[in-house]
Amino acid sequence: MPRAFTLLDRVETPEGSLELRQRSERDFMITVGGRVLMSSLIHRSEVIVAELGCAPIRDRRAPRVLVGGLGLGYTLRAALDALPKSARVQVAELNAVVKTWCEGPLAVLTSGAALDERVSIVIDDVSACIRRAAKAELAERLDAIIVDLYEGPRNLKPGQRDPLYGAQSLRDVHAALSEGGVYAVWAEEPNQAFQQRLVAAGFQVELTRVRAGGPRHAVYVATKQGARK
Repeated sequence: MPRAFTLLDRVETPEGSLELRQRSERDFMITVGGRVLMSSLIHRSEVIVAELGCAPIRDRRAPRVLVGGLGLGYTLRAALDALPKSARVQVAELNAVVKTWCEGPLAVLTSGAALDERVSIVIDDVSACIRRAAKAELAERLDAIIVDLYEGPRNLKPGQRDPLYGAQSLRDVHAALSEGGVYAVWAEEPNQAFQQRLVAAGFQVELTRVRAGGPRHAVYVATKQGARK
């Protein structure tokens, strides 16, 4: 019989109790309101979204990358492994305790990715970070935006606004990216309406299906059109 998980830490959030649990040296999971958000045993899609998002811009002189969501740190680790030493990676994470976890007990999973000198972690909504980048000078625009949240694009009810994946949000993403920049997004499953919004916002879109030990997750890689100046 598998060992039971031990509760390491818990904080209250608007979505319920956010908990970090551990079963063995490298077996962790994060839950919120009793729902499993992520597990160290299943993280292939987290790695793939970073690899696909960074591959087109890895040869740029000093690429600037924004990662939405820290989680267990696997997406950040994969981005760092794919990028040069000159890269700068900012991570937007809503819960400060997740940063503490990744710098502490979870560091063993990613060789301390959250502590890498190339990384800065801000406690903020990734959408707010994108909006700021969209208003920045051209030299400060992002080369890649990688979004790996526990809820991906989904169908909306008529009139419902989507602050992460809606039409206005994607226009902000397009403005925040340098020419030829990349927007990579994890999703539970393909979403045709989201893909159509990406195209309408000015992106060339590729969809990759990822076998992640369960359902076939999806990764969208959207490239801003035009040659980089």
